[in-house]
Amino acid sequence: MQKNKGLSRLYYASVYSLQGLRAALKNEAAFRQELILLLIAVLISFVLNVSAIERLAMLSSITLILIVELLNSAIECVVDRVSTDRHELSGRAKDYGSLAVLLTVMIAAATWLTILLN
Repeated sequence: MQKNKGLSRLYYASVYSLQGLRAALKNEAAFRQELILLLIAVLISFVLNVSAIERLAMLSSITLILIVELLNSAIECVVDRVSTDRHELSGRAKDYGSLAVLLTVMIAAATWLTILLN
């Protein structure tokens, strides 16, 4: 298998990324909800009287939720691809991914609260 190089590699990486975005929008309700949250957060952050660094921290924390949600979805896809049978390790893998999303939401909430209440 020959690998793409240079601009060709960048082009195909972009195509695959867009395919991933389309798949996430189509198949992942949590991703759609968090994307809406990000869009609302962007609007709110520009209304608030915060510095550029604070705005960046606020929006980065929400974007991080999206990133971790995608990784969680990828874990779930792989686990389900291997087997849909109930197995302790499969359950743990999915639970760990879910916990990662929850921790990221907590980080985002703490970031927003710290900036807004400061």
